[in-house]
Amino acid sequence: MHKIIYPGSFDPATNGHLNVIQRASKMFDQVEIVISSNPQKKVLFTAEERLSMMLEMVADLKNVHVHTWPGLVVDFARKSGIRTILRGVRALVDFEYEFELYMMNHALNPDIETIFIPTDQKYFVLRSSGIKEVVLFGGDVSDMVPPVVVEALKKKLANAESPLA
Repeated sequence: MHKIIYPGSFDPATNGHLNVIQRASKMFDQVEIVISSNPQKKVLFTAEERLSMMLEMVADLKNVHVHTWPGLVVDFARKSGIRTILRGVRALVDFEYEFELYMMNHALNPDIETIFIPTDQKYFVLRSSGIKEVVLFGGDVSDMVPPVVVEALKKKLANAESPLA
């Protein structure tokens, strides 16, 4: 059985993430989405909120499972008996960052390999940080993120101080 891990903060998950997940679900027998729950990282949504949104987003993909994980991805891989990590990339800048992660993960566990999949061209410019900013300014992100994320962003950022005030 060919299994792969797709880790990330997914704060929030975008249509680009979903695109990579859907494509991976066709290439691998099992896709394990691992949502980082690092308390040192500043995030908008809690790990539980991100887990809930992701579960709704992938509900129709029977070979995709979602987890939160407080530690290193290579430790999750070792625990799960999975030897391949999937990373989505949009641009050369992403590749440089992702390559550094690959080198670190490979140094921590040489048995772990990483596969890079470029996102579909129509999702090329989606960045979670940019999406949050658009919502703060009252913009429409419904073409950028799944409906569950649109609603969660509106709720979460409705009480945030407007950058225009």
